[in-house]
Amino acid sequence: MPELRLHNTLTRKKEIFVPLDTERVTMYVCGPTVYSFAHIGNARPPVVFDVLARLLRSLYPNVEYVRNITDIDDKINKAAVMEGVGIDVISERYTNAFHADLGMLGVLPVDIEPRVTDHLPEISAMIAALIEDGFAYEAESHVLFDVSTYKTYGELSGRNQDELIAGARVEVAPYKKNPSDFVLWKPSSDEQPGWDSPWGRGRPGWHIECSAMAKAHLGRTIDIHGGGTDLVFPHHENEVAQSTCAHGGDTYVRYWMHNGFINVNAEKMSKSLGNVLLIKDLVKDYRGEVIRYALLSAHYRAQLEWSDDTARQAQAALDRLYGALRDAEDIDVSDAEVPQAFMDTLLDDLNTPKALAEMFNTARALNISTDDEERLRLKSSLLACGQLLGILTQDPATWFAGDAGVFDETVIDALVADREQARADKQYAEADAIRDKLLALGVELEDVAGGTRWRKAR
Repeated sequence: MPELRLHNTLTRKKEIFVPLDTERVTMYVCGPTVYSFAHIGNARPPVVFDVLARLLRSLYPNVEYVRNITDIDDKINKAAVMEGVGIDVISERYTNAFHADLGMLGVLPVDIEPRVTDHLPEISAMIAALIEDGFAYEAESHVLFDVSTYKTYGELSGRNQDELIAGARVEVAPYKKNPSDFVLWKPSSDEQPGWDSPWGRGRPGWHIECSAMAKAHLGRTIDIHGGGTDLVFPHHENEVAQSTCAHGGDTYVRYWMHNGFINVNAEKMSKSLGNVLLIKDLVKDYRGEVIRYALLSAHYRAQLEWSDDTARQAQAALDRLYGALRDAEDIDVSDAEVPQAFMDTLLDDLNTPKALAEMFNTARALNISTDDEERLRLKSSLLACGQLLGILTQDPATWFAGDAGVFDETVIDALVADREQARADKQYAEADAIRDKLLALGVELEDVAGGTRWRKAR
């Protein structure tokens, strides 16, 4: 078995990855809170961990990859109130949009995609167990986790108690035993969505949701837990505490992995700066594979600088790789093993920039080779490398024709359904935006009795 080394956020060093069970490798990645369209920063974890999942599947016989959907959240509630619809309308719309966006970026479907609304019994049971064992307490219709009962709280993020209190950015409510105690269950007003529980009508806190869903689908101990670096504290710190305590001290996660932030034109992406780049808008200007390549052009733990130049460089790089394949179109490919030099880069903490460099070495060799057997080997190897990274999935002629990858019927059908829902909800600006997105991708819509038909633009 090749030696895979991953940087563990908990230990702050690279470690040799040894799964708990080589016959069942488990990975959980925090998914979106579905109250709006996804931006480029939201896309980085799905792309990064999609590559990791592909790599793990090349090494192990069974990989179970779970990425959740958070469909209970105050931001969803607010959006639903503003539109006068139920939270299910909001969450379904933006879940479909998220799937469509990831489809454009070549992200494969995960094995399991649990939703919070389907796991209220599991959440309630975990909270009850924490109360019974003395790790949580009720106070003024809330249930809170008592951080003083978990002595290594702060170990994942490396923060002391003062930093934890300052960084939590939560209300230091008078009913809390400790300022850094966090909410497991909170009350809902008559106007807010809520569910019955032993502690009254209410809804779960954010952190307990992931712990309960991870346990439900992967068990008490997970091999890999991933997400953006912004989740290390408080979200993942709190997950560790409550899951470890709820599971009798069992290790919750064996390897923690976190990807870095994305800056836009050298500035932090934020609504206040007006530089939030939505995936649905980016794909009007750049093909999904270009965006995916750009996201893989920096190491996943490094900060990624996004600009028009980043995308143009990714386009040029893909043109070179596809060009090598086009010039070798007379060669019929065969099954090939991934070159060891390429594999070594991914085995070294998923070093995608070096992996891409190895692909260019292969492409250059292919360009100058005159030996048919060598050309067969090189072309087959180049495509095998691309499969692990999720690139070079198109026919070169299609790529250079300019419409590579857009006619994935599953993606298009999802976008059409999103538009129909937006029209039904009288969100006409949103419906027009989706229509324009499809048109930019070479898809024309025709509204007819009973629905909408689509076809390739002439």
